[in-house]
Amino acid sequence: MSSSPVPGVDRRFFLTSLLSAAAGVAGLGGCADSSAAADNEGASTAPLAKNVPAGTSLKIASYQNTQQLQFRLARLGDPPFTVSNWLNIGAGPDVINAFRAKSLDLANNAGIPPIQAYYQGFDAKIVAINITRKPNYLFATKPGSDIRSVDDFKGKRLAFSQGQAQGVVLLRALKKAGLTYDDVELVSLTSNQFLTALQSGQVDIAPLGNTQAPAYLAQYETKGARIITTDVVDLLNLLWAPVPVLNDPARAAAIAAYIPYWAKGQVWAYEHPDVWNREFYVKTQNLTLPQAEAITELANKPLYPPRWDEAIKWEQETADLLAEGGFVKKFDVGELFDHRFEGIAAKSVPAEYRK
Repeated sequence: MSSSPVPGVDRRFFLTSLLSAAAGVAGLGGCADSSAAADNEGASTAPLAKNVPAGTSLKIASYQNTQQLQFRLARLGDPPFTVSNWLNIGAGPDVINAFRAKSLDLANNAGIPPIQAYYQGFDAKIVAINITRKPNYLFATKPGSDIRSVDDFKGKRLAFSQGQAQGVVLLRALKKAGLTYDDVELVSLTSNQFLTALQSGQVDIAPLGNTQAPAYLAQYETKGARIITTDVVDLLNLLWAPVPVLNDPARAAAIAAYIPYWAKGQVWAYEHPDVWNREFYVKTQNLTLPQAEAITELANKPLYPPRWDEAIKWEQETADLLAEGGFVKKFDVGELFDHRFEGIAAKSVPAEYRK
């Protein structure tokens, strides 16, 4: 966690800085109009191979080692390929950088990182969808704050991460409350800086994941910090991969084979909250059992749509919302989805988990 969050800056200046930094790291630049749109034209439409060729391997993101633990506890066995590296990585900007560096082949994120990657000129596509119906994020106030509702956000400093789920949840909450970007001060940070910014009072509000809230309140509720809940959801929990990976028939087949493991692991965790609480939250996240139980009470039931129409509609609304604020340019998000994989997750789970 960083101890020196960036002070508030103009959102368009921040976007320019972010894109320049990404280009410097990867040796790439430009926006969707030039590079991503052109590269997507070369995305493969070849049918997926039914079997994974021998010797195939993937580098897969597993934030806090969640995937391996779910697979082990659910006794799913090994996938029909080699996982050459499990990367403990989750934040969208970090995933995009890992994709660019070719150190990562497949990642689990929310809906906004693929939009951000497209605008940065990086070519990747969504291959699996889990629909989220209940909020995964809430808003935490700094200690000593008098903020009690989203309406009170006006004139306040809000932690904002443009390329992460927390960012779009914040923008949607503002829009629902009838607040414009000019009504608040968006302080450009990455999500791993949010807690430090709250604790130091450099922001008044930050969106936190449900898993972060219990520990934050345990430390700061007696000092006047509080949690503000809304019904704003981040609809998409997805798997995505770079187009060059998807254009490789062997790795594309491996991804198709991995998707059922991903879906079944999430279903198992949902169906076994007591075990998941002990094995993940208590043993690996150092939470108390009551804190863990508070988190799983808010857990979403996994839902895997056989068709992606709703997901595409939501993703388009998100991209349009970002465009309205000048964060990205308008584009058709249909280019972000690889329909060869549509329905694979749904077919791998019981009917009650199919949207």
